[in-house]
Amino acid sequence: GFMRFPVKAKRVIFLFMAGAPSQLELFDHKPKLKEIEGKPIPPSVIKGQRYAFIQPDAAVLGPCFPFSKHGESGAEISDRLPYLSKIADDLTFVKSMHTDHFNHAPAQLFMNTGSGIPGRASMGSWISYGIGSEADDLPGFVVLQNGVLSGGSAMWGSGFLPSEHQGVPFRKGPDPILHVSNPKGIDRRAQRHTLDLLSTLNQSSLGQFGDPEINARIEAYEMAYRMQARAPELMDFSQESQATLDLYGAKPGQSGYATNCLLARRLAERGTRFIQVYQGGWDAHNNVEGNIKNQAKAIDQASAALVQDLKQRGMLEDTLVIWGGEFGRTPMVEASAALNRSGGRDHHPQAFTMWMTGGGIKPGITLGQTDELGFHVTEDPVHVHDLQATILQLMGIDHTQLSFRFQGLDFRLTGVEQHHAVKKLMA
Repeated sequence: GFMRFPVKAKRVIFLFMAGAPSQLELFDHKPKLKEIEGKPIPPSVIKGQRYAFIQPDAAVLGPCFPFSKHGESGAEISDRLPYLSKIADDLTFVKSMHTDHFNHAPAQLFMNTGSGIPGRASMGSWISYGIGSEADDLPGFVVLQNGVLSGGSAMWGSGFLPSEHQGVPFRKGPDPILHVSNPKGIDRRAQRHTLDLLSTLNQSSLGQFGDPEINARIEAYEMAYRMQARAPELMDFSQESQATLDLYGAKPGQSGYATNCLLARRLAERGTRFIQVYQGGWDAHNNVEGNIKNQAKAIDQASAALVQDLKQRGMLEDTLVIWGGEFGRTPMVEASAALNRSGGRDHHPQAFTMWMTGGGIKPGITLGQTDELGFHVTEDPVHVHDLQATILQLMGIDHTQLSFRFQGLDFRLTGVEQHHAVKKLMA
């Protein structure tokens, strides 16, 4: 079987920063860039590189914000993240991430599904398929979104896996799941009778045609029925203490990142296996300074709160929390009169930073390094597939063994090349 490792993480909360945050303004401090700001980047550094928008010999842009060291780990963090700085010793930074794609949609799909092409099974679907859910009356894989996502719904699709494993997007407001509330005049009993009849009809055509999608449909109707009782309770923050709401900066009736982080914890408590929190808005082709000011303010408090809250409830040890986007940003400036852009940074797949905590991760370390310009990884490179292999291993799964045969091919989340779970990240 594919369960070959001790289970360290029972669930995953992936805080996905769509649009790609600038590591150079947040976590990867490069004073050298300040020194040579305004000069073209040395040709030796950029040999053979391709960019989405800028010319390879564009001038260097120094970090827009001061950094300082925090905690016993001495992690260097930008002054834009005061809340995360306070919990530096709980966090593990990977400064040596790299990816195969330099445009948003393919790179977002790659991080979420292991492929740059839409239509593959997403990480949450693989995990739901592999180890099932612990939630009886909520989906095992839930999607909470705020802002623009280039990768779209293919990022939480089930691809070739049975469709009961796809992510269920929750909408904003008191009615989070489309088509779950009953129309006027239909009570629970009438609905139960309808479902029983539908189930009988579906069972008979399942017997006739043997199509597994019919089973998925029966399961979907039943899940919707169970969720009607559970979803309003999930969305009702009235039993949360004021101290908890203040910790996240969540206001009752408001939607957005803080609410999504608190909802993620509530879903984790109720047995949901994989929780995707998508936060768009990081694509800083213009004015990276303004972008980071706004975006960091939007995510700093609630991200730190989620980690602290899980920790104080004794849930962090078996909940894996991951934060990061699809790639990084260039050390060179993006400026274009034609596109009305200045002081921005372009897409940078060669090096970016993510952080993780909980669920079997060794806390308070920094893995990997980039060169003095923040351009190339110089130590302990971690490919997107290595990260995915690590997530699976912490959940007890051998990534080389979890596969699904479709149209004559054996598919895996981590593809066919040799990739490895990162031992140095594990406690």
